[in-house]
Amino acid sequence: MKDIIIKRMQEHLKSVEGTLNNKELIEKIELLATKIVEAYKRGGKLVMFGNGGSASDAQHIVAEFVNKFYINRPMLNALALNVNTSVLTAIANDISYEDVFARQIEHLVDYKDIVVGLSTSGKSKNVIKALQIGRNKGALTVGFTGESGGLVKDFVDILINVPSNNTPRIQEVHIIIGHIISELVEKELFGKESV
Repeated sequence: MKDIIIKRMQEHLKSVEGTLNNKELIEKIELLATKIVEAYKRGGKLVMFGNGGSASDAQHIVAEFVNKFYINRPMLNALALNVNTSVLTAIANDISYEDVFARQIEHLVDYKDIVVGLSTSGKSKNVIKALQIGRNKGALTVGFTGESGGLVKDFVDILINVPSNNTPRIQEVHIIIGHIISELVEKELFGKESV
């Protein structure tokens, strides 16, 4: 058992170090934080979605924006499209599972917004379709993926592709990046230092 614990921790460190040492990826994380700040200043919102663990990650990151991260401040307009089971199951049943996010994007998103799809493989059809619709509506589109970017890379303005092909390690780094972006956005919008 200890061998597995140590191996998984080492894999995690390798994924974090790979991200830390990737200058281009660090610059894209900074760019995304800047774009989110700009979107909020123009009255836009952050819209996130994903499947499975990525759905949980989208919901987690959105909660940091809606409530607070480090500082008490006004709520920021953000939503995770995967949290309403009635909407998801209605769209999946009546139209198709491929449309569960795209249908919502059609009516909730405009050019002021930022649309973020999370897919560790970059192959999730419902994430790709939603990103396409977001792009068509003029929103800034962002993909959180693993190393290759999969098909998602063809439909986003900013690709946050964690240098790993291991799903749990990718998701762990996605959360770190989400936390960092939450901190940066708070600091820029509310002018307070965090801890």
